[in-house]
Amino acid sequence: MVSPESSHSKPRHRSVWCFSDGFLHCGGVVLAIMLVCSFWSFFTPTINFGFSIADPSSNPVGCKESGFGVNLKSDPKGQTFYDDPEMSYSIEKPVKEWDEKRKEWLKHHPSFAAGASERIILVTGSQPKPCKNPIGDHLLLRFFKNKVDYCRIHGYDIFYNNLLLHPKMNSYWAKLPVVKAAMLAHPEAEWIWWVDSDALFTDMEFKLPLQRYKNQNLVVHGWPKLIYNSKSWTSLNAGIFLMRNCQWSMDFINTWSNMGPMSKEYKKWGRIQRSTFKDKLFPESDDQSALVYLLYKEKEKYYSHIYLESQFYFEGYWVEIIGRYENTTEKYLEIERGMPKLRRRHAEKVSEQYGAFREEFLKEAGNGKGSWRRPFITHFTGCQPCSGDHNQMYAGESCWNGMDKALNFADNQVLRNYGFIHPDLQDSSTVTQVLFDYPADEGPW
Repeated sequence: MVSPESSHSKPRHRSVWCFSDGFLHCGGVVLAIMLVCSFWSFFTPTINFGFSIADPSSNPVGCKESGFGVNLKSDPKGQTFYDDPEMSYSIEKPVKEWDEKRKEWLKHHPSFAAGASERIILVTGSQPKPCKNPIGDHLLLRFFKNKVDYCRIHGYDIFYNNLLLHPKMNSYWAKLPVVKAAMLAHPEAEWIWWVDSDALFTDMEFKLPLQRYKNQNLVVHGWPKLIYNSKSWTSLNAGIFLMRNCQWSMDFINTWSNMGPMSKEYKKWGRIQRSTFKDKLFPESDDQSALVYLLYKEKEKYYSHIYLESQFYFEGYWVEIIGRYENTTEKYLEIERGMPKLRRRHAEKVSEQYGAFREEFLKEAGNGKGSWRRPFITHFTGCQPCSGDHNQMYAGESCWNGMDKALNFADNQVLRNYGFIHPDLQDSSTVTQVLFDYPADEGPW
């Protein structure tokens, strides 16, 4: 695998203070929480005990009664960008001074400020009409369920869109209007995570290494050598990307989308892309070729802001993954047989702790092709579950059977917390109870 390049952008930081009569009480609570967190982080550094202090103007009882977490019932009267009549969600109208506007919104909503730097909104979607493929709607439902499961386990919000937010931006371009609208709808989130409808999480424990991306604003699965040496339109995959909710991203979406169908020069961009990337066989300008083109032609402007992730399956090609699930399952069970605490019964809400425990035993598993580690995301590129118009290099049967297998592999990781699993990865309709067989002399720990 190719190691990603580093960049030199500055990280961003935010701080929140609470000035109220209950400040001293809050200080004691904060100190206690910090002591608990410092002890807990020894076991599981990925857990974040984010807490927030409510705005005294919107909470008359002060910090003492505010509790922990965000305040979903308060929207103070102070004006924010939402009160600007010129503000538009449309992708056609650029947004200016977005960083300042987000900062001001968080100032008015301090309970959201704590933990904002790691807050993620997952965005996905599909077409507005029923699928032509007889099993397409069922498959899309299961793909969506998989994303909901992952978000619930890790505390992420999710937005599913099935409408064209711009009439001309259809097909693979439809995602960009949705991502921009999600940024405006969620100023409390630092990251917008687009995941195609035909992609699913196949490691429900793994979390994105956000610290690795602290100096970048866009993360995609890709390889620099394929961009700059091979000039390949498949040097990255734009079906899954993580975008920081900031002004840079607003400007980048504007530039990116201007190579799409909403542009008067759409046909010209198709010709330019095809002449630049010799392996691109179709004439239309597409979002992926456009992204590669921007990186290739304007490296100095964009490369330092974009992280090309290749150290793990940020987006994994299903053909090279699908045959490994059984071996991966057996390897994980082998680890658990030697480490009873990993198969201890536990509430789903604390699953991240067990994922952190497991990392110690996955150091030799590797990543990518040939690895026995669970692939983070399996992407069924070329299968088209809704239309059924799959790439002719695949048999439709292999696509649909592969999806069932991947979905059941992922579902087993969720069902275990409810006491069941699918005994057969090719049969989603049957389940069996999980037996917890701790050795008598060991117990769960």
